[in-house]
Amino acid sequence: PGSDECINGWHGLSPLALGIWAFVVLAVLFLVGRLASQVLPGRGADFVLELPPLRVPRPGNLLVKTLARIEWYLREAVPLFVLGTAILFTADRLRLLGWIERAARPIVTRVLGLPSETAPAFVIGFLRRDFGAAGLFDMARHGRIDAVQSVVAMVVITLFIPCIANFFMIVKERGWKTALAIAGFVFPFAVAVGAGLNLVLRAIDLPLR
Repeated sequence: PGSDECINGWHGLSPLALGIWAFVVLAVLFLVGRLASQVLPGRGADFVLELPPLRVPRPGNLLVKTLARIEWYLREAVPLFVLGTAILFTADRLRLLGWIERAARPIVTRVLGLPSETAPAFVIGFLRRDFGAAGLFDMARHGRIDAVQSVVAMVVITLFIPCIANFFMIVKERGWKTALAIAGFVFPFAVAVGAGLNLVLRAIDLPLR
């Protein structure tokens, strides 16, 4: 669709809505970073950055570095995306996605104040972030979620772990225990932030369109 149709699909969400989303996400990042610095052991270190001489890059160097980055991506990241897609396909064939969606509906409706139809978008959003975002956009375009619900949904899906491939990357870098601990914190925390934001926006009734 064209840009005008996309804007109308969101029913004219105001810049204030985008500002609230950005403010909440940034505030959460600073808050979690501050709390993590107090909880995690270790001593802070001075940040020293040495700037190299700025020169016009050589085409050969650009080509070598670009090829090296592409090779790393194909070797490290692509297999994780393939694995995530395979898990999504298997879960769909075994009807596990439907079971997870039904289990998530009470949280979505009673805690976040969203319609039950958004549960599949959140479930798919963890497996494939772009699919989840597309589902929420389609609901907003057809008027099945209002302005407050749109902002709450955007905040929650942004604070989620991006996708299952990202989760596997955390497992690879940090191990299963740390990855599960991160997931065990991130998902309830994202829901709690969304629930609080829903209550605040409903109470103050800002013009978000």
